[in-house]
Amino acid sequence: MTVIPSIDVELFRTAVAAAVRAPSVYNVQPWRFALVDGAIEVRIDPYRLLPVADPDRWATRVACGAAITNIELTLAVAGVQAKKLLQPRSGDDLLVATVTADGACAPSPRQQALTAAIARRRSNRRPFSEAPVPADARARIAAAAEAAGGWLVLVDDRTAVANLAAIVRDAEQLLRSDAAYVAEMQAWTSRYHTEQVGIPADAAGIAPAPQDVLAMRDYGGKERAEGRDFEQEPLLAVLGTSRGGRYDDVVAGMALQMVLLTATDAGLAASMLSQPIEIPQARDELRRTLRRQGMPQMIIRLGFGQPTTSSPRRPIDSVIDTTD
Repeated sequence: MTVIPSIDVELFRTAVAAAVRAPSVYNVQPWRFALVDGAIEVRIDPYRLLPVADPDRWATRVACGAAITNIELTLAVAGVQAKKLLQPRSGDDLLVATVTADGACAPSPRQQALTAAIARRRSNRRPFSEAPVPADARARIAAAAEAAGGWLVLVDDRTAVANLAAIVRDAEQLLRSDAAYVAEMQAWTSRYHTEQVGIPADAAGIAPAPQDVLAMRDYGGKERAEGRDFEQEPLLAVLGTSRGGRYDDVVAGMALQMVLLTATDAGLAASMLSQPIEIPQARDELRRTLRRQGMPQMIIRLGFGQPTTSSPRRPIDSVIDTTD
C-alpha cells in the first residue's frame, strides 16, 4: 500500500522556519502561518502593514510569495510534493495561499541546493566587486524567474544602467521628500532593538552619497571614506510578471525568491531596489524603458559581494496561529 505523505506539525514548523527567511521591505516580516486540516495557510499579518509605503499591499504580497517558495522547497526536500492555491477564498483579504501535500516526490539536486541556500541568502547592501557575473549564472537566474512564472531582464550596458539608475534616483528623491514615508521607514527599520524585525546597522551597508550610480536606501549604514564611489558598473536585473494584479504580486514574490536563491547557490550576492515600483508613474516609466509587456515587480542588484550579516527574524512561534 502506498503511503500518501502529509504535513504534520513537525514538518509544518520546519517549513515555517524556512518561510520566515524570505525577504520583505524593511524586514517587516508581514506574514502569519497556520496548519489547518493538513494544509499550510499563508496569511498577511494585519499589524505589519505599511500604509504609507505600501498602501495597496503590493510589497506585502510579494513577501508572502517569497515565503511560499521557501515552504514548497522545504516540503520537497522532505519528500512531499506541494500543491499551492493562491487566494483560495474570495472575501478573505488576509489569506494569500494554502499549500497542501499532493503526493510523494524525490527531491532533485536543484531543489536540495536551493533549500540549502535559504539560510545563506541575505540582502547584501555593501559594494560588489568589479568581477563580472558569469554567463552560465546569468542564464540560470533568468531561467529560474521564468520557471516560476515571471520574466527577467538583465542590464549591464552603461547606457541602459544609467537609464534605470535615473529612474531609481528620481523615485528615491520623491519618496524621501515625503515626511510620512521617511518616518514610517525609520520607525520600522530601527525596531531590531526591541523585536526581531528591521535592519541592524551591520546589515545596512554603507551610507549613500550623491555621486553614486544607484540611489540606495539610507538604512543608517556607516559613512564611507571621502571621495570613494559605491559601484560604477553594477549588474541589474528587472523582474516582472505578465500582469499586475494581486495574484501576480504573489507570483512575483515566488519568482523573486527563486532568483535570489539561485544567485546565492551560484555564489553571488544580491540586494533589491523597489523605489520605482512604489510610485505608479516611475513603474510605468520603467516598463516603457525596458520595452517589455507586463508589469515590473522588482529591481535586483547582482554581483560578487563581501560577507555580510543577515537581518533578524522573529521566532516562529510568534508567526504561527494555533487552531483547534
